[in-house]
Order: sequence, then C-alpha cells, then structure tokens
Amino acid sequence: MSRIVLAPMEGLADDALRAVLTAAGGYDWCVTEFVRVTTTLLPHSCFTRLSPELKTGSRTASGTPVRIQLLGSDPARMAANAAHLALLKPHGIDLNFGCPTPLVNRNRGGAALLDEPELLQRIAGAVRAAVPPAIPVTAKMRLGIEDTGRALDCALALEAGGVQELVVHARTRADGYRPLVRWEWIARIGEVVRLPLIANGEVWTVADYRRIRAASGCDDVMLGRGAVADPLLARRIRGHADAEPNDGDWREIEAMIGDFWARVERKVLPAQSPGRLKQWLGLMQRRYPQAERLFRTLRATKRGPEVAALLAGEGIIGAEHSAA
Repeated sequence: MSRIVLAPMEGLADDALRAVLTAAGGYDWCVTEFVRVTTTLLPHSCFTRLSPELKTGSRTASGTPVRIQLLGSDPARMAANAAHLALLKPHGIDLNFGCPTPLVNRNRGGAALLDEPELLQRIAGAVRAAVPPAIPVTAKMRLGIEDTGRALDCALALEAGGVQELVVHARTRADGYRPLVRWEWIARIGEVVRLPLIANGEVWTVADYRRIRAASGCDDVMLGRGAVADPLLARRIRGHADAEPNDGDWREIEAMIGDFWARVERKVLPAQSPGRLKQWLGLMQRRYPQAERLFRTLRATKRGPEVAALLAGEGIIGAEHSAA
C-alpha cells in the first residue's frame, strides 16, 4: 500500500499541530521540525522539547510514529548528536538537505549543501554508522540550489552514504515555495538510485496527489502545507472522506481547532497563542471558506483570553474553557 507522510514544516508543524493532524488519520509517520546541530552535543532536553513524543514511545497521541530531523554540515557532530538522540529511541532520524531559508543557508545548513554531494555522503555515512541498525536513517533534499544540475549526484551520494529512504522536494532552493514544481525530476532520480523515494511538493488536493504519483513514478508521497490547509487530506487520499471539503467536514475541523487551541494554550504564553491559530487558519482559507470567516473574526485579537472568548462564541470550545 502506498504510504503517506506528514512533512517537517519549520515554524508551523510543531507537536501540537502534529497531534491534531495525525489524529485525523491517514499518515504512516511524521517528521519533526529540524534540530540544528552546531558545535555542541545537544542535551536530551533539546530533542524532547521539540518532540515531546519521544517521552511516549516516539508516537503522537493517536499512535503515529515520529521521526526526528537533524540539520547541520559537520559529519562528526551530526553523527555524535544522532547517536545521542538514538538513546531516546526515535522511530527514525531524518537529515535535512532541503530547508531554503536564508538564515539556515548562510550557516551552511539545509539546501545550501546541495552543491557538495561528497559532503552529503560523508554526513549520511557518519550518521548511519553512529546509529543502531534498527533505527532508520532517511534524508530529505531539494533538487539543487539555483538549478537541477547536481540533483542526481546528490541523490546518489545520499544513497552511497547509507540513507534508507529519500524524500525529494521537487523544487530548487531558488524556487522557494512558488507554485512551480518539477515532479518529473523525481522520476529522473528514480532511474539512477535503488533506494525508495518519497515524492513531495505542491500537493493540495486528491487530484494533485494522483498527478504527483503519475509524474514522479513514486508510490509514496509526503504532504506539507496541503495537509495544513486541509487537515483531512490524508483521509481523502485514502478514500475515507469525500475528495473535496464539504460542510460536514467543517464540523469536524471545528473540533480539531478546539483541540489545537487547548494544546497551544498549554504550550505558549497568552500573547503568543493567537498567532499560532491565525497562522493555521490563514492556510486553511485556501480550502475552507469557513476558515476565512473565522480568520477575519480573530484577526484583531492579540491575547489568548480574547481568542478563547471568540471561539466559545462560535461554539468551537465550551464557555467554561473560555473562562479558564
């Protein structure tokens, strides 16, 4: 059966949103936001802060396995931190060679390394050698920095380094998150490597899912922003919900919003919590007109109690929760 994976999304898909999205069903596993590896051996608290699921068998509350993503450019330090992380028994360790953000790239992280396939191989090889065989080591890459000229070299290097699966985001760093995607390049990579590939990039609907599989030749797909915009997307792909959102779906989404809000309130300060909900609703506007209306209602709120009162007024949370 084809596998569906929830993508790592920096600043968006934290443990609160992972819990809510995976509870909706349809995911085989999910990947955390990256842990940045620099010059030190990170304490276990750094990993458990990013992924509290490590304290519960490395699974979300609904039982979905969680893999932890590492980002860095020094093979020895990446290996040391991976070995330290392995003591917490994650369901897998993923290597980030796809992040396009300037701050990360200026510090030789993420997609900035895609002109150095030899370094990619050394990082992958060092991490694989440092981690027990029972823990999968995987990687995620883009197609290159400015162009796709070294995409095949990078994929072959990661395979030679021992990664067991490779997610390919079908854009270059320069492409950013623009609608342009190069799904056909995933198929070209599939012609030269033997390891399993997972296709990623610009999947917002069931129709997109079918198109990326046809263009890439991949059975397995990673969902990113499309899964945030439509929290039932994985279920739709599985055939367990209608192919397009409907009014009945929104009633379920409201319950998910209530769950998410409760998790965010426990996690962040009241001044920060509104931004988290508005961020999610901002993406959901793409697929749900109800989300657009709720976003407009909440747009001016600046503190948690104000949001809670409005959500209670909408019937999304109970009035007693609002008062708390």
